[in-house]
Amino acid sequence: MNRIITYLIFLIVLNSCATQPRNEVNSSDFPPIYPDYIDVTIPENIAPLNFMLRDSCDKIVASIQGLNQTITVNGKNKIQIPIKKWKALLAEQEEQKLKVTVSAFQKGEWTKYKTFFWDVKKSQVDPYLSYRLIEPGYEVWNKIQIVERHIESFDERVLADNNITEGSCMNCHIYGNQDANLSMMHIRGKKGGTMLNRNGKLRKINTRNNEMIGNATYGNIHPSGRFAVFSTNIVIPEFHTYKSERLEVYDKASDLIVLDFDQNKISTQPFLSDTTAFETFPVFSADGNYIYYCSAPYMPLPDSIRSLKYSIHRIAFDSATNTLGTKIDTVWDAQQYNASVCHLKTSPNGKYLLYTVADYGTFPIWHREADLQLMNLSTGEIDKLEQVNAFCSDSYHSWSSNSSWFVFASKRDNGIYGKPYFSYIDKNGTAHKPFVLPQHDPEMYDLTLKSFNIPELSRGQTPFDAMDIEKLYSDMESEKVK
Repeated sequence: MNRIITYLIFLIVLNSCATQPRNEVNSSDFPPIYPDYIDVTIPENIAPLNFMLRDSCDKIVASIQGLNQTITVNGKNKIQIPIKKWKALLAEQEEQKLKVTVSAFQKGEWTKYKTFFWDVKKSQVDPYLSYRLIEPGYEVWNKIQIVERHIESFDERVLADNNITEGSCMNCHIYGNQDANLSMMHIRGKKGGTMLNRNGKLRKINTRNNEMIGNATYGNIHPSGRFAVFSTNIVIPEFHTYKSERLEVYDKASDLIVLDFDQNKISTQPFLSDTTAFETFPVFSADGNYIYYCSAPYMPLPDSIRSLKYSIHRIAFDSATNTLGTKIDTVWDAQQYNASVCHLKTSPNGKYLLYTVADYGTFPIWHREADLQLMNLSTGEIDKLEQVNAFCSDSYHSWSSNSSWFVFASKRDNGIYGKPYFSYIDKNGTAHKPFVLPQHDPEMYDLTLKSFNIPELSRGQTPFDAMDIEKLYSDMESEKVK
């Protein structure tokens, strides 16, 4: 019995030494952690912000101090926070900051790094995120998946997998109103079509009629759920002569259409489907009364690619009659800013338009200068989001349903792989430093050779999976549009 008591005392002392370092050397630097979770703003419903120390060490200890409790976690070089303790800690914060202190043991010495904070907001982010996992390039790929992640935990599932749909390309999985029961994606190939998830029913639609130059490409769903606006594009990907930009993607032609899901009817305006201009990346306004889209004058490509600059235009839409207006408003003039814009997204509260700006072109995910900008639609004021953007491409963004958060794909970590980052917008319209989607193993991003492409937020779990999509692709005939 005495031996057992002595052994238990030894274990208690040993654990105490591991979790509460002694004789520390204080550092004036923040810990070199990955992901960069130093002084970020987070929602109260996010999964634990697990991280690792980039510098080699023998042991690491992190203390996360809240209002009434503290979590102490130790590991070899990773901090993986128990999810139950994490959720209990966040639940008590009430718009307060978590204080995070990290100490590392290396070369026989403990180093205590500069304390940082996690600012916890009661404003929640939508709990589900979908994205396309794909090799970072469009000239070569062999496996594509659309994946749904529960961001309050680490659970994920596959919504679509091209390995069971004859290797067909699949893209542009988007939601309407951040509603899991209203979404669509394109699957190409001989049995492909636009896969529509609406009101608990899956449909496959051939979105091309005889007057269109191609299939529907970039799209957005009307707030009513009845309509979708699309650009129809002839897309050309080519290797770039500029080494740093790798790949250029441009449109040989592009037009604008609206599809009525109830009647499978296409509508447009002649000036939106002629050869004088390229139109692309359309989205509805929050109230559904307008369509914002990108447009550039026609020019021969690829010879004039560096002169190709898209503006933001707006046109009225009447959902009662499924008709487009005749007047075009210029919201953002490419000539004035000497730049090009793409990937438009209106906020659900109607206040903002979020978009990507680059030096030129329509698809700048390989342009290092590509940055996000935020326009206040009431005042026209533009925020260049300097606190959000990084040295490499930031694009492919979407809003949370409360308009307090947005997620975007950024190549900031290594210039090659896009990862989903979240940013908070406060009541003054100020965006805060973004943080990457947490993973159970913080080394996961180093080991995954895929880009997280087109991240989209949803308020609920999507009611289908990869087998449902495979059955839809293989067994169902495509509905035709007129």
